[in-house]
Amino acid sequence: MSFLHSKGFKYFKNLIIGVGASVVLLGALEKINSTQIIPGVDLITIGLVVEALLFLFLGLIGPEKDYYWEKLYPGLDDVSSSVTPLAATASAPNMSLTPALNGQVVEQQLGGMLTELQSMSKSLGSLKALQEVDFSGTSDQIRTMNNFYTKLNEAMADLGDSLEDTRRYKEHMSVLNRNLSSLNSVYGNMLGAMAGVRRPEL
Repeated sequence: MSFLHSKGFKYFKNLIIGVGASVVLLGALEKINSTQIIPGVDLITIGLVVEALLFLFLGLIGPEKDYYWEKLYPGLDDVSSSVTPLAATASAPNMSLTPALNGQVVEQQLGGMLTELQSMSKSLGSLKALQEVDFSGTSDQIRTMNNFYTKLNEAMADLGDSLEDTRRYKEHMSVLNRNLSSLNSVYGNMLGAMAGVRRPEL
């Protein structure tokens, strides 16, 4: 039995399985193309016979065990046995043994962990929804502030235009006042001259 678990046997088994599969594939290619790769040799028949023998061989030798946990935990392959780690008994033979695994207790603990994970998932979902709501409100506030600043800039520009118009208005008013003063003096001089002309007749 040790030969069946040796590296050499595993390599030989993989080798013959790969060779048999390649022969079957070549035979299938011959049938698809209606040609013969090796004249006078029916590869698909040979490949199928080899594969049949390989499957028979694999069925007879049984499945492999790559990991032998029962060597570390004696009784692991027996459902009704209590499992004690081999390392605990070998390193401290006088100390109390590690308690046996209880399937029901482990199942209850796993169920409790699953319930906690589900509640955490719900909490995270609620937090994500709250975070999205907060961010959506913040983006709306930012858009509102941007609109406010745009309106404020427009108002400042209009105010600047109004100030410019007011300055021009004041300049025109001062020119108009100067013109009116000049016109008043001219009109006063005319009235004085006309009054001086009328006095000798009296």
